[in-house]
Amino acid sequence: MQLIVPSLLSADFANLEKEIRAVEAAGAKRLHLDVMDGHFVPNLTFGPFIVEAIRRLTDLHLETHLMIENAHKYLDDFIDAGSDTVLVQVEASDNIPRDLDHIRSKNIKAGIVINPPTDFAEIDSFMTIIDHLLIMTVNPGFGGQEMIEDALQKVGKAKNYQKANNFLIEIDGGVNLKTIDTAAKTGVDLLVAGSAIFKNENHKKAFKELSEHL
Repeated sequence: MQLIVPSLLSADFANLEKEIRAVEAAGAKRLHLDVMDGHFVPNLTFGPFIVEAIRRLTDLHLETHLMIENAHKYLDDFIDAGSDTVLVQVEASDNIPRDLDHIRSKNIKAGIVINPPTDFAEIDSFMTIIDHLLIMTVNPGFGGQEMIEDALQKVGKAKNYQKANNFLIEIDGGVNLKTIDTAAKTGVDLLVAGSAIFKNENHKKAFKELSEHL
């Protein structure tokens, strides 16, 4: 079953509870949390204290995407804050197996993220040790970018491993009403949508319209 995953990067943090309630009412099962450090990516977002605050507001599954340097130093902070899944950038880690093992040792899901310029061959060896693969379909750092559709080819490559290894495949970047049909046809499990939901005055309607294309 395919699912739309709202990204809070595009939400109004002054009205965060209201924003979350809107997508809960629409049927969201998960929330995507983009953590950026201003170094690995040019933007700066939030840290574990905000994740903890979001955890207090909702029981939805929280997937925390760490776009930060030296992510292994901060894994426990984001795990303890209430993340259900922690995703680490392959481009920002010097030891992916170590990071995945540590995350799993805390009884939560562990995954990796691959950026558009990174060749899929760079992550072949990790396909047997992940719970979750996030394929970026924009260059990370800012919301509202146009989808890089060539990056969707990585979904097909990942699906060659998925049946034997039982992990989720997700895409993030540029998912909207213009691109969702193309994206959904790849067979991806999860599609992150930020601006397409939260920049629409009616978040519930926007979420439902996207979901109708799955």
